[in-house]
Amino acid sequence: MTARDATPGSDTDPDTDPLGEPVVPVRRSWMALLFLANLGLWLGIYAPIQVLLPQQAELLAGTSKEAVFGLVTGAGALVALVVNPLVGLSSDRTTARFGRRHPWTLGGALVGALGLAVLSTASSVPVLVVGWCLVQAGLNGMLAALTSAVPDRVPVRQRARVGGLVGISQMLGTVLGAIVVTVLVSGLTSGYLACAAVVVLGALVFVLRTPDARLTARPVLRWRELWVSPRRHPDFAWAWGCHFMINLGNAFGTLYLLYFLGDEVHHPSPEDGLLVLMLLYGVALAGGAFWFGAWSDRNGRRRPFVLAAAGVMAVAALLLAVWPTWVAALIAAPLLGVGFGGYWAVALALLTQVLPAASDRAKDLGVVNIANSLPQVVAPLLTSFVLAGLGGYRGLFLVSALATLCAAGLVVRVRSVA
Repeated sequence: MTARDATPGSDTDPDTDPLGEPVVPVRRSWMALLFLANLGLWLGIYAPIQVLLPQQAELLAGTSKEAVFGLVTGAGALVALVVNPLVGLSSDRTTARFGRRHPWTLGGALVGALGLAVLSTASSVPVLVVGWCLVQAGLNGMLAALTSAVPDRVPVRQRARVGGLVGISQMLGTVLGAIVVTVLVSGLTSGYLACAAVVVLGALVFVLRTPDARLTARPVLRWRELWVSPRRHPDFAWAWGCHFMINLGNAFGTLYLLYFLGDEVHHPSPEDGLLVLMLLYGVALAGGAFWFGAWSDRNGRRRPFVLAAAGVMAVAALLLAVWPTWVAALIAAPLLGVGFGGYWAVALALLTQVLPAASDRAKDLGVVNIANSLPQVVAPLLTSFVLAGLGGYRGLFLVSALATLCAAGLVVRVRSVA
């Protein structure tokens, strides 16, 4: 290792102060490995949500597929709500020889893979619920550890670009997941096991090829520290609310796409149609994440980009609300991708800049990640009422647009970040 490679604070220095503010830019190799780990994680979540779980729910429940799908995803999301901040808090206080984040990254991947294996053999709704809860427990623990790597290692001036890569990994995980389970492998069992292999491989490469700073003293673990006071940290609260509403709007707009294509659009092959939309969405998301992230890092501003991204997402949802057709879906998918990609790039940077304390980064980001998981509980519970009482899928996409516009109003209240 050269002197340059051992620069304190760089991605190759395992002895970096775990509580210090990073100042040395991370390298592309570190970004690539973080990207691959996140890619495996999101593939393990979204391939089941978008394709495998809806198919399994229909096989097990027939015409009650929406209710069963909502039950399974809602139960898993409740598990995620609890696991994410708990793992974050625990990793903030881990003094293992291999670091404080890596043990949770790898352990979470293994638990998630176990859950996917359970789903591959599920022949009843209770087993489906148990398997998905294991997946959400493991992969949300992995998410808590991986997300904390950004404030641990990445300087503020690089965070929107790294956030863009994280957003692209989420999109690409969605698209590749759909490709893997509809094109590369056939059948529910093969699909779930392929997802499990990708999850473990991504985590293993990241853990083995990147350093992880160690804590030399074990802090006291106080469970009451899970609470972040909105009164003491108002910017954190406003940013959390914005993140929740964006993800809620996205959940309303995407969770039931397969059923929308089959029941409303009457697409001859809903699975193939979903794959086309995900490809359009993915390419646009990558472009939005790259462009928004680079521009935000150059001028140091975050809020204007969040406002622009929320506006684009609202336009996409409104288009489907007034014109629920296959042509409209082909237009809305890339619009939603640009908006959500741009939002993720800048939001991760903004959220890490309003964290209350360096000593609780993973725990606080675990609280932030609740805003990713809670919409998966709320959206399925509300969707049945929206579909029944607000004009079907037109009403659902209208609610999606309103949620994203509400997010724009909340981010304006953040004062400490431009």
